[in-house]
Amino acid sequence: MTLVSGRSLFVALLALAAASCQSQSQDKPQLNFTSDERTVAAAGTPTSAVNSIKGQYFIEFRSRYAYTYGHSFVIFGRMSESGKMINPQVAGLAPKSDDPNIYMLGHLAPVPASTGWTDGDLEIAYRSASWTVPLTEPEYRRVVAYIRKLQASSPLWHASLYNCNAFVADIASFMGYKTPGIWLMPRDFITKLRQMNGGPNAIGYTGPPGVESGNPRAQTAVR
Repeated sequence: MTLVSGRSLFVALLALAAASCQSQSQDKPQLNFTSDERTVAAAGTPTSAVNSIKGQYFIEFRSRYAYTYGHSFVIFGRMSESGKMINPQVAGLAPKSDDPNIYMLGHLAPVPASTGWTDGDLEIAYRSASWTVPLTEPEYRRVVAYIRKLQASSPLWHASLYNCNAFVADIASFMGYKTPGIWLMPRDFITKLRQMNGGPNAIGYTGPPGVESGNPRAQTAVR
């Protein structure tokens, strides 16, 4: 396919982009955990759960700010006793090339994708929303196995057919969580995901960048 250039086309595609960062279809079957494998971050989890994640396995659903409409992804690993991530790993779906022309082409046709870390994913300065879920070791290993399988089977990115939100939604769905509707901005997608599944005391954040998790405001969900 020949790349089409021009200011008017760029503006039109950018407008499409702002409305197209989606989650998965609600029609796909869910691969639920069994009752004894459910995570502890269900509705009604006490506020003390914020401290219980220390020294424990976790997965964090996160979004970050970017030059365009942002990016959603997951971070997973283990927390130290001081509450710091130990060798965190990242999985997410994004265009493989940094070429802006390839990025814009991905709004018209699927383009090659990367499924790991992208610049800014682990920096608090760029975080726009998050939801952290503590996991037992068996739960963690099962989730990681699914993430690896998903990474291996997601070679393409498309802004409105299968993008960063859709990739994250597949992981959340596998864990048995409800996922938001399509065409949400990443920040809104992660916030809605937390509100739909985590209850009023879920471990999460929505707000301006540059706020550390230890700040009490970082535990407040936007209503």
